[in-house]
Parts: sequence; structure tokens; C-alpha cells
Amino acid sequence: MTYQVLARKWRPRVFEEIVGQSHVVTALANALDSKRLHHAYLFTGTRGVGKTTLARILAKALNCETNGISSHPCGKCSACVDIDAGRFVDLLEVDAATNTKVDEMRELLDTAQYMPVAGRFKVYIIDEVHPQRLPVTVLSRCLQFNLKPLSPPLIAGHLKHVLAAEKVAFEEPALAELAKAASGSLRDSLSLLDQAIAHGGGKVTAAQVADMLGSLGGDLLWPLLERIVEGDGKGAIAEAERIASRSISFDTALGDLAAILHRIALAQAGAFPAGDDVDGARVTDMAQRLDAGRVQVMYQIALLGRRDLSLAPDEYAGFTMALLRMLSFAGASQEPRAIAGSAAARAVPVAPSRSTATPSAVPVPVSMARECARAGGARDASHVRREAVPREAEGRDGAPLRSGTARHGARGPHRGHEPRGGQVARHGATPGERGRSDRGRPLRARPGARPRRRGRVIFHSPRRRGAGRPNERQEVST
Repeated sequence: MTYQVLARKWRPRVFEEIVGQSHVVTALANALDSKRLHHAYLFTGTRGVGKTTLARILAKALNCETNGISSHPCGKCSACVDIDAGRFVDLLEVDAATNTKVDEMRELLDTAQYMPVAGRFKVYIIDEVHPQRLPVTVLSRCLQFNLKPLSPPLIAGHLKHVLAAEKVAFEEPALAELAKAASGSLRDSLSLLDQAIAHGGGKVTAAQVADMLGSLGGDLLWPLLERIVEGDGKGAIAEAERIASRSISFDTALGDLAAILHRIALAQAGAFPAGDDVDGARVTDMAQRLDAGRVQVMYQIALLGRRDLSLAPDEYAGFTMALLRMLSFAGASQEPRAIAGSAAARAVPVAPSRSTATPSAVPVPVSMARECARAGGARDASHVRREAVPREAEGRDGAPLRSGTARHGARGPHRGHEPRGGQVARHGATPGERGRSDRGRPLRARPGARPRRRGRVIFHSPRRRGAGRPNERQEVST
């Protein structure tokens, strides 16, 4: 087998070839050049970002026979060649996920006591170690370097360099799709590039990459967004059927739609796309056509639609319902229009203006409410009393109540004035039962107690000089 996969062929062999980890490379290079070496280094990060590669380059920098301990190993001496080939006797690579037994660790410790055979240092590379499971006492004895995931533009630029060296024809949008699908891993991007070259028959095109990845692509995503912005429900459903016919994941479709809405929101905030961006003109145009609030709502609908896909009857129903929710905001700033195919447009109710609104209730004298109650309209009278209480309550003969009578809702010095005695009748009692409890006893108020404010209250005022007949009943409404 003469072909070597791109992930192995383009694996960095010196520090200068490391992509996107300048903060780690700078620290290691300075330490090597100044001979400030530590006994343990811990490289952490996601897969395919250069942890094992950095460890091997560090081993070559420590054991290079030509340049000695430096940040520039020659790559041609026997030590460098053997390390690249994986046969250097003083370099031991251990898989911590497999060698978990006590006997295996004891054997590893037994070999550490012997001096190096061919190299300057004996180097142990322990792979698949989870830092969160290491004791703090071990972590405190290591120099820890966190390797960050690579950004899609950085990965796309590296893929472009690889394809140019391999003399393979490609399209820029295809590399952007591959870089996005790699999720920050350079090794994954090279593996996907190998697959794309095989799928495209020696060339990398955007359509073939979208078909290989099952992604939406610009030929499906932008027409769908156009139908939603125009409020064309029939066209949006037709675009959804096109997506379903290509067996594209609806979760991916909603994610790509949310990504475009995010770019539109950034453009509305002033962060316009770069000049060499393939979709830059579309993003800028859509940012001018859409309202900023509507973009935020559509973005939130896309996120919630992805979350609710598992709860929908099927994924197609969940996807189309998310689109219909976006469409419901399309006519927010437009005039109502009739649904296509209906016999007539439905009337849209309009809230009445202040000039046509029902006038508020007019204060009604208490005597009128009492007459309504006697005529059998107790329910209407109660409604009148509760909603239209006059500011100045009237007595039985229409005269204003005396100042000694408590009245709910009264203003001024009479608010909360309590009667000094008398009887309080139950709410709803007949004239013959007023002033009596359920057992027939007289119902009297305690001295200083506040009267009940429920329904209709009748006070029997005690005889006072100049106050008229004794036990004169006066009513108020509460």
C-alpha cells in the first residue's frame, strides 16, 4: 500500500508546522532554548488539535543528535527519524485507557528506573488521560497547557494549503463546509477531505461535499429563508419537502438556519461579512430587509424547534411547524389578507376607539338600588351597588347620611369611622330577619369593632339628641 492518508502525511514534525496553538508553541520553544526543562507536561484539549503531535516534537527536541536540546530538531538524525517512525527505544507511548491494571502500572514503573539506551532522555507519553480524574497532587506537579479548538476559517486555510500542495481542484465553499463539519479538529478535517476527494472523483466541489455531509447548502437554505421573509407559506412548505427529499437531517437544517440568522443579526449590529465571504452579499441584503426584532424571534424559534424535534409526531412535522411559527411573524407589519382559496376574507376585529367605547357607570343613589332589589332584581342591584357607589351616599329619604355613620370607601375624616353601638344585619336578610342571627338571637357589634364590609350593611343608630326617631335605619353600599 503506497498511499498515505492526509492526516498522517500532513502531521506536523516541527513546531513551526503546528496550526492554531501559538500560545503553547511559544512557551515550549522558549523553555527549550533557555534549557528550562520541566519533568512533566500535561497537554489537554479535544481530539485532533495536536496533543500527541506536540509530545512527539518535544521528544525530538530533547533527543536530537544534531542540534541538541533546542526548539528546532533537525528531523534527519537517527533519533528524529526513529521518533517519527515510532521505533525509538527510549520513547514509550502508553494508552492509559487500556493499561489500567495494577500489574501494568507496576511494570511501567519498573522500567522508569533504568537509564536511557540510545537517546539523551527517556520520554513517556501517556495518552488518553482525563485531567478531571487525576489527583490534584499530580496536577500540581505538571506544567499544563490547554489546546484550544481551531476556528473554521483557520481549518479552511490549512485545507487550501494541503489541496494546493496535492494539486487537487477545489471550490472555496466546499472547504468552508468541511471546516465547519470538523468541529475544531484538524485531524477530522483532513479525514473528511480524504473522503471528499474520493467522493468527487479527484476534485472537491460544494455540491458534492454538501451531498456527502448531508448538509443543507446554499441552494436549499437561502430559498427557504426567502420564502419565510416574503410570507409565502406554500413556497416554504415546498422548500421543506425539497429538504426532506434529499434525506437531510432536520436538526441540521434548523441549526444552519439559526447560523444564518445569527450572521444577519451581526450584520444589523454593524459587524458586516468580509469581502471574500461567499454569502456576504446575501447576508447584507437580508439584514436590510428584515426587522431586528423579527430576526431575534426567528432565531429563538429555530433553537426551540431543534429542542422540540424529539417531542413532535415526527421530525418533518416538527420542522414544518417551526417554519410556520416563523411565518406567523411575517405579516406583523403587513395588512391582513385573505387566505388563498377561501370564498371571502375573514373580518379582522378591531378594538373600539375611545369615542365608541361604552361609557363608564354613572353613580346611582342607594334608594334606587334598594328599589331594584325589592322588585326582584337583587343580582342587578348588587351589581349596581358594587360598581357604582356614589361618593355621597344617600339616606332613606334621599338625604345625605349623617357624619356619624360609617361608610366603605368614604373619603375625609369619616373614613373608617366606627359606630359606637347598635346591631348589624346579615347580608341578604329579609326585613323581618334583619338584626337577627341564624339562631334568632340579636346580632350586636362589639364596642370598637369594625363593621363587616360585605354586601349590604345596615346600621341601627342609637337615639341621639336631634338625630330623629330611634332605631332609624340607614343603608350604605359596599
